[in-house]
Amino acid sequence: MVDISANCGGIRSPNPFWLASAPPANSGGQIQRAFDHGWGGAVWKTLGQPIQNVSSRFGGVDYRGLKNIGFNNIELITDRPLESNFREIYETKLKYPKHAIIVSLMVETRAEWQDMIKRAIDAGADGLELNFGCPHGMCERGMGSAVGQEPKVNAEITSWAVEYSTVPVLVKLTPNVANIVPHGLAAQKGGAHGVSLINTIKSIIGVDIDTFVPQPLVDGRSTNGGYCGAAVRPIALHMVGALAREPEFRLPISGIGGITNWRDAVEFMLLGSSSVQVCTEVMLRGYRIVEDMIEGLTDYMASKGFDKLDDFIGKAVPNFTEWGELDLNFESVAKIDADKCIGCHLCVVACDDGAHQCIHPVAGARAPAVDESECVGCNLCQIVCPVPGCISMEKVDNGFARTSWNDHVAQGKPLRPKKAAH
Repeated sequence: MVDISANCGGIRSPNPFWLASAPPANSGGQIQRAFDHGWGGAVWKTLGQPIQNVSSRFGGVDYRGLKNIGFNNIELITDRPLESNFREIYETKLKYPKHAIIVSLMVETRAEWQDMIKRAIDAGADGLELNFGCPHGMCERGMGSAVGQEPKVNAEITSWAVEYSTVPVLVKLTPNVANIVPHGLAAQKGGAHGVSLINTIKSIIGVDIDTFVPQPLVDGRSTNGGYCGAAVRPIALHMVGALAREPEFRLPISGIGGITNWRDAVEFMLLGSSSVQVCTEVMLRGYRIVEDMIEGLTDYMASKGFDKLDDFIGKAVPNFTEWGELDLNFESVAKIDADKCIGCHLCVVACDDGAHQCIHPVAGARAPAVDESECVGCNLCQIVCPVPGCISMEKVDNGFARTSWNDHVAQGKPLRPKKAAH
């Protein structure tokens, strides 16, 4: 048996899967149903001075038959009375004492932060998440990403929260910055016990080309919102990894952004996440997805010989490096399995128009041929091929020693020797 219990910044949960602060974590009834399905924790939808939301609120991006690969949200923080929220937090924690309840907060003044933190902890919160990430609506009022984009303000408000809190404090970071590292370090400077990232990305999901109105529609107009869903996962992975490999950054990470299944969750943990938060996939498919996530994670750990999460959290971080450290003499070429090839020639078109013109049709043969002397191992053919395992990228032993751009700069050598013929 493997142990999938999690500890993120002192917040413990039966497993690393948490609901992110969003519509699926809007009420006690919802979170209790989520816990019944197996979620280890939940970040309560952000509490502050209740607002009135708009209608409609969500938009999706469909691409080549795939629905909602990207998602857009213009909903703001809670529109429910604070008294109802705090009562439901208390009731939920009483009923599920072993599950983690993290309360997301967003207010303006120091006095408001003090008051909201006390009320959240009195209600039974296991931890707090400071929402410094919302990219729409609240930032126009001086909150959300307006705070998250200013490291000094981030550190100052974090220090207030840590001063007033008796439970761990996580800072939710905005991705709407050029470099995430200074913002993570600001949270650390403020005394945070951990960070969560990423929040949503400022976006316009699309425009109706007949009515000329951006989506989602609100009485003939719209606004920018927060982009999330599967499409943002590569951005989230980069930002999580960038913080995890920063030598000066020493806080636990709760990873968020496009997690749809257990494999996605494992990727975040390999890049340093101690817990993972899910929102969009729950909105699209329901709370039950966590059952497959738990089973998949457990089987993965057993197959790799991992007894606990700490055995593999951060295991990919040493392999995430700068471009200048990559081996310029490493070489691979495309190999096509003629028995698996269906003759669609998508690889031919992609290579000819988008890459290096090294894959060519062969008269009388279904499978095209690779001119290995011209192949640079770019992977495009493998990416477009519709048949799993048909095209592989195989290492070439070209006889050259490992070297990198940084090696050449340091030693003053020519950028790269000529490759040997294959």
